[in-house]
Amino acid sequence: MTIGRRRFTRRHDRRRLLVSWLALPAAAFAALLVGAGMLVALGADPITGYRALLDGAFGSPGALTDTAIKAVPLVLVGVGICIAFRANVLNIGGEGQLVMGGLASTGLVLALPDLPGPLLVPLVLLAGAVGGAIWGAIAGSLKAYLNVNEILSTIMLNIVAVQIMNYLLAGPLVDKEFSGFSLIPQTRRLSPNADLPVLVQGTKLHAGVVVAVLAAVLAYVLLWRTGLGFRLRAVGLSRDASSYAGMPVRRTITLALTLSGAMAGLAGAVLVFGSASHRMVTDGTATGFTGSAGFNGIVAALFGGLNPLWTIASAFVFGGLLVGGNAMQIAVQVPTALIVALNGLLVVFVVSIEHLRRRYRVQLGSPATVPIASGGGEDAERPGIPVREGAEE
Repeated sequence: MTIGRRRFTRRHDRRRLLVSWLALPAAAFAALLVGAGMLVALGADPITGYRALLDGAFGSPGALTDTAIKAVPLVLVGVGICIAFRANVLNIGGEGQLVMGGLASTGLVLALPDLPGPLLVPLVLLAGAVGGAIWGAIAGSLKAYLNVNEILSTIMLNIVAVQIMNYLLAGPLVDKEFSGFSLIPQTRRLSPNADLPVLVQGTKLHAGVVVAVLAAVLAYVLLWRTGLGFRLRAVGLSRDASSYAGMPVRRTITLALTLSGAMAGLAGAVLVFGSASHRMVTDGTATGFTGSAGFNGIVAALFGGLNPLWTIASAFVFGGLLVGGNAMQIAVQVPTALIVALNGLLVVFVVSIEHLRRRYRVQLGSPATVPIASGGGEDAERPGIPVREGAEE
């Protein structure tokens, strides 16, 4: 009986390892295989293409710097997604919260351009976080007190934020010194006192990298080492039980989206004051400013198992895919649409693998999911995102 039990335990441990650690890398590898087939169909050499991708993302100090900078907003947005998802709410409003964070920080610097750098830089980051937090709190309040579907509200708030940005950058905040046929929707060059400090001279690596890592560490501490984090996760697992235990469920839901929005708003401030132009500029769409970081950050969080610390690594990998994709496009002469398709394939495979992970977790007797709120009533739940092993300890 003892020998049989040991064998069962070893099989159980092996299957747990496969489900916990190898499923997501396997999904990414499968996506790359399909991408290789697409390259062959276009007459390109997939080995040459992927070699160029790796070199462009990780093959030199300059490439690593570009990847790290691209990963910064993905980390910050992903950390916010981790907080919101743990509380059983979906934040699809990262794009709008990025925009509002960028506008809030830009407005602060335009109003107080002469403050010294040691004072202005922290205020800029704080203003960005506040701008995103307000935008997140609106959706959180609507969800908590009026039961408005947070998916719809956050997406609609994205559109509102874009229109506010377009109005401000084409009107009150526009750089009127540009001489041309029409004004570019951008601000003037913002105060140098607000520029994020460069960490390594001669490179573009700025302090936003440190900010993103610190935010991820603090979010991890918040979620798993504080009473507030326990309350957020408890509400995410069961609102009824949390309410019965005396927890303020509605305030917790609002707070979750507020904190999530704050992280995205902080990323918006980093995008403005860590950029090469040091100004806020758009092409009339959210993507023109955010580079789709609000949506890519969701993928980074999912790939990191909704753990803020693992989100750092997953955002770096995904940032490398975005940076290296440009190098691959040049090397094998494929359309830009293929690079977008490769990113989409990775998203589809990573999300699809969650069904298998949930099923195996149930079979292994592990906690199957962190429930994710649906558009139904207060108690509505549906299968959600698996909890990474050890995260709940």
